[in-house]
Amino acid sequence: MRLVLASRNEHKLRELRAALPGWEIELLDTPDDPVEDGETFLENARIKARHGRAHAAPGDWVAGEDAGIEVDALAGAPGIHSARWTSRHVEHLLEELEGVEDRRARYVCALVAIAPDGSETSASGTLEGTVAEAPSGDEGFGYDPIFVPDGESRTVAELGNAWKAEHSHRACAARALAKALS
Repeated sequence: MRLVLASRNEHKLRELRAALPGWEIELLDTPDDPVEDGETFLENARIKARHGRAHAAPGDWVAGEDAGIEVDALAGAPGIHSARWTSRHVEHLLEELEGVEDRRARYVCALVAIAPDGSETSASGTLEGTVAEAPSGDEGFGYDPIFVPDGESRTVAELGNAWKAEHSHRACAARALAKALS
């Protein structure tokens, strides 16, 4: 199956390729970015997918993806604003949680795939965990150096890209999407 991801993010492309072996997945670099004004990850993923559908080849499937981290102590923030919350993702989140004991958080990912005929299929995935006290590890991207998944003692950045390809919120969403499309 050929799928174009309406994104410029090479990290997300790599993760989706690892989670969906056998699929041909490429980035679709559009001349402009859509306004992500949805109120949920799913709404923003749909906005991206529909924007991508308008720019993709007629025979291609197009996917839009939106993901982020929700922190309980911050009432779910940064949530859908995770990528645009600040340019200092890790440092800013650690500053916000300084002195906070409840560091429960989750990664959330929504995917929307649009078929060449315009029909839509969506899926989501989550990864529960906590925010570490300090960054550690050098793989992954975004908040990975401070996110410790439930059942693990190391951050996603320490666990590495191979672990992430199997267990991340994006991998879970990708597998759910593949199941929905089969």
